[in-house]
Amino acid sequence: MKIPDARGPISGGLFRLLADGTGDDSAAQGMLHDLTGLINGQLALTEDIVDDGDLQLTLFCLYELHYGGLDGVDDRWEWNPGLITLRHLLAEPFELALRAAARVSAESVQPAPAAGLDSDAVADILFGLAGQDGGPGMSRHVAKKATLGQLREFLVHKSIYQLKEADPHTWAIPRLAGRAKAALVEIQADEYGGGRPDRMHSALFARTMRGVGLDDVYGGYVDAVPAISLAAVNMMSLFGLNRRLRGAIAGHLAIYEMTSSRPNQLYGNGFRRLGFGAEVTAYFDEHVEADAVHEQIAGRDLAGGLVEAEPDLLPDVLFGATAAIAIDARLTAHIMGAWENGMSSLNPPATAGV
Repeated sequence: MKIPDARGPISGGLFRLLADGTGDDSAAQGMLHDLTGLINGQLALTEDIVDDGDLQLTLFCLYELHYGGLDGVDDRWEWNPGLITLRHLLAEPFELALRAAARVSAESVQPAPAAGLDSDAVADILFGLAGQDGGPGMSRHVAKKATLGQLREFLVHKSIYQLKEADPHTWAIPRLAGRAKAALVEIQADEYGGGRPDRMHSALFARTMRGVGLDDVYGGYVDAVPAISLAAVNMMSLFGLNRRLRGAIAGHLAIYEMTSSRPNQLYGNGFRRLGFGAEVTAYFDEHVEADAVHEQIAGRDLAGGLVEAEPDLLPDVLFGATAAIAIDARLTAHIMGAWENGMSSLNPPATAGV
């Protein structure tokens, strides 16, 4: 991914640092020290880390070093101790914010017993969460009313994750065992096209983007999306890259699959309404079928199987699920709020390119 435009002193400082060697010299150590101070200062001032573009972009790019990397940046930066320290400085308050949002999202849910749940009972709790519809109906708007410009914006927001779809959840495979691990591998095999590169879900999404005249290069629209779009992906990376949060990434994937099939049917209908054919709608149509199966595997075998094996992980499974619901609701509210007021939901400088 190309290095995006800085959104403030912290992301700007990080990008200057990454452009200079591998971080072993004294100048780099000084820049790392300065960045630590900047982060601590901004964290003390920011009212909402989830909505702080500078902090979310910094965290997004730090995580990106563990995925495909950044253009022109030495791969040895991935495990630089100073950068790991910076990431922890940002990830800790971000996790606290997600936990606060998850508690609000879960307020209407009946408390579950702390132990003794079988996999079916865990799945029933998750399906109950998935059945709650407390936010604006973006999928219904896309199906019935969205303009071509709004459909393109919708794809831009989704591209930050969808062009590397499945990767954050894959981190959990070596962290699981038994039934839960087998379930995750089964889901991920479908996500990666069953061995066919052209059927990978990220490849299907790239074709959708090309079909409406958008750039399908991964990370091509990072500059265009607001902090909440980056936060949604950062949440997945946080859960997937921390073994202690393996329950959260399982809960996240379960609720993601459980809330996917019907919305994707409506999304596909929205593109068909404007005259687009299978080349554009195949991504959404694929998820209507696949996720109707995946939701059962993810709920009962992945999340449920994990809780049966490790009952103490139930709170983390529910945290992952409710945090996903909460952040998705904030992203949907941002997009729908902009559209209802006749505005773009993207960052102003990038709107003309979309």
